[in-house]
Formats: sequence, C-alpha cells, structure tokens
Amino acid sequence: MKSIDVNRVLGAATALYSVAIMVRPEWLAKPCDLPLESDGRPPRQAGLLIRAIGARDTAIGVAMTVASSESARRSAAWCRVATDTADAALFGTLLESKQARWKVAGFALSWAALCALSLRSIRS
Repeated sequence: MKSIDVNRVLGAATALYSVAIMVRPEWLAKPCDLPLESDGRPPRQAGLLIRAIGARDTAIGVAMTVASSESARRSAAWCRVATDTADAALFGTLLESKQARWKVAGFALSWAALCALSLRSIRS
C-alpha cells in the first residue's frame, strides 16, 4: 500500500490557500485585524501586500507539490518553513492587536512546524 506524501499535500494546501488570498485578500486581512474598507476589502496598499504574500506562497506550494527531485522538494519545503517562521516573527510582533498577533503567529508557526515535519515524507 502506498503511503501519503504529506509534504506534497501541504504544498498543494499552501498553493490553494495562497491563490485564495490573492483573489480574496480579506481572508488574510481579517485574522490580522487589518482595517477594511466599507465593502469589507482591505485598502489597496494592504491588498497589494497580501497578494504579494500569496504569490510568494503559491510559488513555494507549487514547487513542494510538483518538484520531481528530492533535493528540489526539500529546498521548497525549507523555503516554506523559513517564510512561515519570518511571517510569525513579523506578524507576531508588528500587528496592532495582541489577539491578532498571537493568532496569526501561532498559525504561521504551526504551519512551519508541519512543513518541517513533512520533510520526512519526501520521496521521489
């Protein structure tokens, strides 16, 4: 019986969520308690930065999912761990709301840990 490659699953989940926040940046803005316009969307500048994060994470998630060599997938996974750890540090110290800092940093660190643990599942 073939086992599940958790790393590829996490890569696909990363890519899907990242595309989602590029389309609907409020899905990241709301947990961060960022200001929203009257239509529920973040201001243009915040939306731009959220979409940039989404583009970065989409590329990493796709690499985790489709890279054929173990070394390329490991590199992509380590990029995921590094960016999530950096996100945790930045969001966890710079968001205005203490509750948002804890929530967003905790989510990012959890995702970094899952991706680090998933390195064990990588196989060609």
